[in-house]
Amino acid sequence: MKAYLRGLADEFGESTNAIRLELNHMEGVGLLKSESEGNKKVYHANTGHPLFYDIHNLVLKHSGITSIIDQVIEKTGDIEKVWIKGDFAQGKDSDVVELIVMGVDVNTVYLDSLVKKAKELIRRKVVYQIVSSEKYSGYISENEKTCLIWEK
Repeated sequence: MKAYLRGLADEFGESTNAIRLELNHMEGVGLLKSESEGNKKVYHANTGHPLFYDIHNLVLKHSGITSIIDQVIEKTGDIEKVWIKGDFAQGKDSDVVELIVMGVDVNTVYLDSLVKKAKELIRRKVVYQIVSSEKYSGYISENEKTCLIWEK
């Protein structure tokens, strides 16, 4: 996901100068990258930074997403791991949330009902694929970006 200085300032209710200082600091330590789009500077997370996934996991925990996932997983079956793939795994916004669910004996009726509710809540299409641990290694290509969001 990309962000502009003014958009961040509006979202956080801070001055553009205060936001600019923080963005410059985070870019200086390598947490953010920036690029020019016309006359605007656009910022995005540096997924190659060694702390990216740790920070990402903290944000997920803070937002409560992980506790919801834990409750859902209990009712869904023997799930080992869940990944996001596609645009979201690359830090880009998308109309489609793509999930990979690794597990056996997954209650697909329950999972389908959750996906239907999620679609309505987030107003995005949610698609998932269930794979076994044996088939996962050959399922994702080396060039495809995934982001682990839950693990047993």
